[in-house]
Amino acid sequence: MKWKIAAAFLLAAIAALWIGNTSLFSRFPETPLRIIAHRGQHQLFDATDIKNDTCTASLMLPPTHAYLENTVAGMKAAFDAGADVVELDVHLTPDKQFAVFHDWTLDCRTEAKGVTEQTPMPVLKTLDIGYGYTADGGRTFPFRGQGKGLMPTLPEVFAALPDGRFLINFKSRRTEEGEALATLLKTDPGARAAAFGVYGGNEPTEKAVALVPGLPGYSNRTAKSCLLNYLALGWSGHVPEACRNTLVPVPANLAFLLWGWPERFYNRMQAAGSDVVLIGPFEAGDAGSSGIDDRDAWDLVPSGFPGLVWTNVIEKTRPEVERRGFCALPSRPQICG
Repeated sequence: MKWKIAAAFLLAAIAALWIGNTSLFSRFPETPLRIIAHRGQHQLFDATDIKNDTCTASLMLPPTHAYLENTVAGMKAAFDAGADVVELDVHLTPDKQFAVFHDWTLDCRTEAKGVTEQTPMPVLKTLDIGYGYTADGGRTFPFRGQGKGLMPTLPEVFAALPDGRFLINFKSRRTEEGEALATLLKTDPGARAAAFGVYGGNEPTEKAVALVPGLPGYSNRTAKSCLLNYLALGWSGHVPEACRNTLVPVPANLAFLLWGWPERFYNRMQAAGSDVVLIGPFEAGDAGSSGIDDRDAWDLVPSGFPGLVWTNVIEKTRPEVERRGFCALPSRPQICG
């Protein structure tokens, strides 16, 4: 008799857990999918066995367009192709300028050597950021000479693309970078309007978020805290503090583990003031920034998903958006027109 009572309680608990977290009774808001273009429109590279210090410019795939990452032209091309947000990388230089450039050092993409954040902005302005790109092991360099003077400052990006919105990536762990960005955003209304959010190094990201009211952002530390605590407690409907008023990055291949995925999870995050960013499949040891970049990855995006989708190939996005039926909802003409 006791085992029957225990079994009944167990079944009731399972039923309550399922009812509390199933998305069968939830719906996404009927709002458009939004797209983050990582580094703008840029040159692709062979990502096999990429590590943090790998020179990706030397692994470039044969170019199919003329745009380089983190340049104003590449960002404009991304917006023209349908991006809602462009991700860019910043380094605070000794003369307190935010240089928009990906690499920690200059050795890979430019003709110079040295640490990016230790180089004054006037020197960075003289460099050819297309110098190191090669798709044939160094026999030819198709962008050499074409990238001179193309490394912008963050205010220059904002001024050149006044209607754009940007996700700012801190490449360092220097708290002063977060403080400097906060000063810029709090003193320049145009810059604040352009800053969609921040992410990256723990210290600058968390400092910027703390200093700028309403600025969403996540560090590795806060993202892990959010997702792990939600895995532990989300069954109850509880949204951990680290998941509130922020951006919640979700690897597409692990999203099914999240309580209430997809509709109920998304709605819980929205109710907590957060946006969900669906990133590419996570693989152990991956040092790159995986995106929703091919057919298989796009098939992991839930139908009707109104959150943010991260991609490295904004120029290839439209066919997948149309194939998955996202154009059936209100959308932007540059993608669905």
